[in-house]
Amino acid sequence: MDLNRYGANNKRKKKMDSEKIKEGVKLILEGIGEDVSREGLLDTPDRIARMCEEIFGGLTMDAADHLQKQFSATNNNIVLEKDITFYSVCEHHLLPFYGKAHVAYIPDEKVAGLSKLARTVEVFARRPQIQENMTAQIADAIEKNLQPKGVMVMLEAEHMCMTMRGVQKPGTLTSTIVTRGVFETDYSLQRTFLQMVRS
Repeated sequence: MDLNRYGANNKRKKKMDSEKIKEGVKLILEGIGEDVSREGLLDTPDRIARMCEEIFGGLTMDAADHLQKQFSATNNNIVLEKDITFYSVCEHHLLPFYGKAHVAYIPDEKVAGLSKLARTVEVFARRPQIQENMTAQIADAIEKNLQPKGVMVMLEAEHMCMTMRGVQKPGTLTSTIVTRGVFETDYSLQRTFLQMVRS
């Protein structure tokens, strides 16, 4: 698996350029016919620049930083963290998609703290993104850093680019699943994962 293809190793040290973001927001507002000098919009470019630092903060993060702290474990059964809430932004329309991540792995004598799985999800959610790649990025980061026997990741999300524009079908959920290692060929493990997620 080429991790760089999905951005799994894409740690950028370059900081965001707030001034460019502000200029871009002003151009968009002018482009839609707004008056950027009116009271309600005066501080909007600055607000959006500050918001971008938060919602796209994953561009300057590396999941490995969270997964380096590991513990020895003799229990090599499934470890599952489910219902991890995430918010991301579709790279095609820059509209939000949001939902739940379910992350499981079978340790090979090493485990990460449970909060580190949620933080790994956050690293990849806080980037311009598509759900399909995000699912693979999470699985690949866990596989690379923990070297478990297997990984399975499932994302369920609602996309505003489908509900707010375009086909306009609110409530539609998109599910994506990625399997690595023993989960790829062991269908009983896949069933166990899905039963644990749904329980």
